[in-house]
Formats: sequence, structure tokens, C-alpha cells
Amino acid sequence: MHLRGTQRINAAGELEIGGISAVALAQKFGTPLYVVDEALFRENCRRYREAFGPDNRVVYAGKALLCTAICRLVEEEGLYLDVSSGGELYTALAAGFPPGRIYFHGNNKAPDEIRQGLEAGVGRFVVDNLYELTLLDRLAGDAGRRQEILLRLTPGIEAHTHQYIRTGQIDSKFGLPIATGQALAGIRQALESPNLKLVGLHCHIGSQIFDLEPFREAARVMLGFAGEVREATGWVIEELDLGGGLGIYYVSGDDPPAIEAYAAAILETVREAVRERGLPLPRVVVEPGRSIAGPAGITLYTVGGVKEIPGVRLYVMVDGGMNDNIRPALYQARYEAALANRMREEPATPVTVAGKCCESGDILIHNVHLPYPVPGDILAVPATGAYNYAMSMNYNRLPRPAMVLVGDGRAEVIVARESFADLTRNDRIPERLWK
Repeated sequence: MHLRGTQRINAAGELEIGGISAVALAQKFGTPLYVVDEALFRENCRRYREAFGPDNRVVYAGKALLCTAICRLVEEEGLYLDVSSGGELYTALAAGFPPGRIYFHGNNKAPDEIRQGLEAGVGRFVVDNLYELTLLDRLAGDAGRRQEILLRLTPGIEAHTHQYIRTGQIDSKFGLPIATGQALAGIRQALESPNLKLVGLHCHIGSQIFDLEPFREAARVMLGFAGEVREATGWVIEELDLGGGLGIYYVSGDDPPAIEAYAAAILETVREAVRERGLPLPRVVVEPGRSIAGPAGITLYTVGGVKEIPGVRLYVMVDGGMNDNIRPALYQARYEAALANRMREEPATPVTVAGKCCESGDILIHNVHLPYPVPGDILAVPATGAYNYAMSMNYNRLPRPAMVLVGDGRAEVIVARESFADLTRNDRIPERLWK
């Protein structure tokens, strides 16, 4: 297993995170357990902020991992925050996050969500389509507010990643395509909207991307379009938001660029592009989520049954599964793993880690090499900080795991473990069914 952040192997041969044994964490808080390495989360935030400099903005993508404590970390590290639903916005506001530092995303914002954002005073709405432009203009007028917006475009960039997490191509539910003329129509409508102020353009080409060239090309296309818009309308771009998408290490063979290399590539390309087109230098905005939260997270499980089918496969059953990590089933995502209580033992055999949900597809990891597991072992799966808790669910009426923040020998619960009572809290039985 690739160790990162504060992860190390202690004298007892156990995995340690933030100065605490993973075995001790499992014993105290139970499993499955999401663990967040506070020092690594903060370090990733700082590296982004320093790499892009004070004249640009780093906006943490809340969809990757969001709870009130995470919002506090993001604010303390000087980042902005993007939200993509009323629930994410509510979480940010409950944490006291400054609304003026919030970017509100979403391809189908409901009227109530838009009102919620307007009443809170969010700094930017990232408008996804012409319907939203009309709706936001009307609701902003009702609220007596002139709202600053970015217009989300699709630049036609095909990023090399899973088809479900590509978003920059023309055929996407997100944004207004440049190539079809719809983006320019959106610009004109925004400029004619009395209650909206268009300050910039947004795009996002996909997620878990290792190649820097698509990011460079997205910047070139967006600024080329900005030059055409200036000629057609006189509007001059102030803010260029290139979204997120930088990949992280999950398994051997993954070779993601450093945050600093990513920033340098984007900033250099933007400077070149505006110089070629005679545009003023816009503020550059990026929206990292996975590359901040992903490496900082690790999930702990307890091994239960071990089932060997001679000549076929060795199944290792754990007390979680697709309910706390849907990504392998959804994206064919791959992970490494280790036995946190036996870190110094050499891997002996390939195993398939199976979850406890009643689905044949509930397989967390295929063919990972481990020491021969036995019931009671603690399985650690790294790089699970992004999109694991965020996508968790109650399939089979399994309670969602707790999450703890660890650092400097301290472990604190930031999301409580759900109870069985939580599962029925919103259930209702009509009176007639009691008879």
C-alpha cells in the first residue's frame, strides 16, 4: 500500500494515521470507519493556494467530501467553496462559511434553491443553461439583487477518463456548447438580463485526469471564445474558471501530475492565450475536490468471513461495501488495500474484497495481494476521501459509517455513525395499517 500524508507503520507493525494506530481507531469508533488525515487535507489546500497565488482563486469542490467540519477546514485554509445543491449550501451556511466565498453550481437548480442562494448572498452562481438564466434573472429581481454569475460552457474537449466523469465534450448534460452557437446566445442573454452581471466563463472537462494537455487546451478554447465574444458584443472576461479534474494516485501505475505542475501549466497557457488575443489577464479559478480530499481519506473495515473456492478465488468479506463506497460498482474504480494490524507481513495471496450488500456486484477490490486474512483483521483502503462518504447510502438498511478527523495524536468524530433508529426516523405508517 502506498503510504501518504501522516500514514506510517508503527513499532507494533500497525498502520498509523495522524499519530494514532488504525487498529485503535477501529476499536474505539467501530468499523466501517472513514478517517480523514487533517494534516494532509490542509497541506493539499495550501499547495493549491500557494501554486495559484493571491491573484487567483482556489474553490474547493464540496461534492467530493462535505460536512460542517470540512467546511471549517476549507475556510481556515483560505479557499473558496463550491456547492451544487441546496443541501450542500445549507451545510456550508450551518458551518458559518462566508456566503460571499461560495460558488453555486448545478445543472437544474430548483427555484427554491436559487432563492436560498440569493437570500444567503452567495458570491457566484454558475449558470448552466438558458432556462436558468431566465429564472435566475427573475428571482434576483424579486429579491432586489443584481447577482454576479459565471456562464458554464462545454468547450468540446475529450478528456481521457471514464465516460461517466467526462463533462467537457459537446454531448453533455452540463453547460452551453461553444461549437453550436448556444454559448454565444447565452452570453447575449446574460448581458441583456437586468438583474445579472456576467463576470466570467466556466468549464469543467472531467475528473481523474493525468494528462495536462486537455487542461491547457480547455484554457485556449475558452479564451479564444472570450476573444470572439469581445468582438461580437464588447464584453470582456474578468474571470476564467477552468473547473477541477486533476487525478490522484489510487493504484500502482497511476502517475498524477503534482499540484504545482498543474498550476504552472494552466497559468502559463492563460498568459500565452491572452497575449495572443490582446485580452486583459483574467482571474483564474480552479475547483479541486478529489485531489484535496481523496488522498487524505482512508476507510477501515473489519474482516468477517473468508471463503476460498479452490482454484478459483479467495473472497474476503468485510463489514462495509457498496453502501459506503459505490465507486467500484459505478466507475470500475480500483483501490489498493492492506491489513492495518499486519503491515509488516509480506502479501501472500491475491484476494477479492467483497462487501456485505446483497448484490453480486458488491466487490470493493479485485485481486489485491494481502497476507492470508483471518476474521477480525482490520482492512485499510486508502485514497477514499473523495466521493465515498459523499455517495454513501442505506442500501439493505445499512447505517452509514462514522467519520473521524485525525491529527497530532487526536481523533475527533466529525460525522456520527448512523443508528438503526436513524434509518426509520423519516418512515411513516398510515393509521389504517395499524388496524
